[in-house]
Amino acid sequence: AIGLVFYDKSPRHVDVESALAIVNALPPFINRVGLFVNADSSFIDEVLCEVPLDTLQFHGDESVAECTQYAMPFIKALRVNQETNITQMADDYHQASGLLLDAFNKDTYGGTGEAFDWSLAKVDIDLPIILAGGLNPDTVAEAIKQVNPYAVDVSSGVESSPGIKDIDKIKQFIHKARS
Repeated sequence: AIGLVFYDKSPRHVDVESALAIVNALPPFINRVGLFVNADSSFIDEVLCEVPLDTLQFHGDESVAECTQYAMPFIKALRVNQETNITQMADDYHQASGLLLDAFNKDTYGGTGEAFDWSLAKVDIDLPIILAGGLNPDTVAEAIKQVNPYAVDVSSGVESSPGIKDIDKIKQFIHKARS
């Protein structure tokens, strides 16, 4: 999958024109995920009219109703700390394709490179868990060993600078994730 960040406060933010160019360059069978943070439905509708996305990822404080109104697969991201009730959130967002578990940061929504206590992710829920937060080539193997997630999500952990991916770090990350 590839994530396209439609959140203008992120260094990874893409506009609709850039997102369309990226999507058009992808080989077949790559899941195109649009990431939104507390976006207005009119903005999401605009993006969906222009960019062919397969999945939506809601990384803010979106309600169940906001996530389900598009009648397409979605992932709900949770910012995890000791107070996060992942089991309850899985029940609330049971229509999601999965829950993405990321580190809690009161100032921002993801992409911080911060990890959280992975033992909090060891929950018995019916939804697939996508593990994020602080993952990089040095941490991904241990994270997978501890949590056994359905998938892992990385962004800042494979960058040379904010928003700039490093192909060598990406290759290392994939190798370590598969090992």
